[in-house]
Amino acid sequence: MLVVAAVGGNALLQRGQPLTAEAQRANVKAAAEALAAIVRAGHRLIVTHGNGPQVGLLALQGAAYKPDETYPLDVLGAETEGMIGYLIEQELENALGHDHAVATLLTQVVVDGRDPAFGTPTKFVGPVYSKDEAETRAKAAGWSIAQDGAYWRRVVPSPRPVEIPDLRVIRLLLDQGVIVICAGGGGIPVLRRPDDSMIGVEAVIDKDAASALLAADIGADALLLLTDVDAVYQDFGTDAAKPISHLTPQRARALDMPKGSMGPKLQAACDFADRGGVAGIGRLADALAILDGMAGTRVSLSNETAR
Repeated sequence: MLVVAAVGGNALLQRGQPLTAEAQRANVKAAAEALAAIVRAGHRLIVTHGNGPQVGLLALQGAAYKPDETYPLDVLGAETEGMIGYLIEQELENALGHDHAVATLLTQVVVDGRDPAFGTPTKFVGPVYSKDEAETRAKAAGWSIAQDGAYWRRVVPSPRPVEIPDLRVIRLLLDQGVIVICAGGGGIPVLRRPDDSMIGVEAVIDKDAASALLAADIGADALLLLTDVDAVYQDFGTDAAKPISHLTPQRARALDMPKGSMGPKLQAACDFADRGGVAGIGRLADALAILDGMAGTRVSLSNETAR
């Protein structure tokens, strides 16, 4: 099978951990072991990943250095895609004993300049703050901020991905048996101009939405949305909470899930399942078991038997 595995940012850098290279490498090493199991089982693999904490950190560093010459989000996205991709590439090669070729591709993703998301920033980036500190930083830097659990974070526009023009390069690599790491952080957001040229735009694309588009357009058999939660839960946060082993897209869309956490994953899973594929949501460590239907929550058109 051809599998697209989307590794969540909270799986690469857990909440409360320092934004250091050492912490990220340790988490990436653990992630690589889980991803390597998919390859060892005989599947072809494409890896995507989040970048919210990292792109926010780069923005802070840039503002601290020369506030009047900060880099736009598309450039910061490209930088983080290269940085995280390098770590995943190296640790995945190590986990597989250098028996498989692995390549990281900086991936442009086209968005629509008329997308209403540009008028309503919702995508979290960067570290968490207390409300007072977030408000102070927002006032100084012109940010939009929103509450994220018990904390506050910067939010930026998150338009829907429309097209992945680098798809032909990904196909070339897959045809040569290469494990591809691409569309990191949802890809580099670009606009297509009337003359068909492209230019970056100040936004961050949702990684799960971009991964679902990539999986559908590349013809993947399965999409894995990997995070630090073991499954989608019915009545999450209550004493009656219980994991759901299988959902149809119709039933999944009827669930009331938080827009800032499980909601985008379920939407991406439904988008992919609508086109005939099987999507799985669960813990990164359970990646192969989710693919085999032994863990996590699977979303598909078929009525699978609950575990």
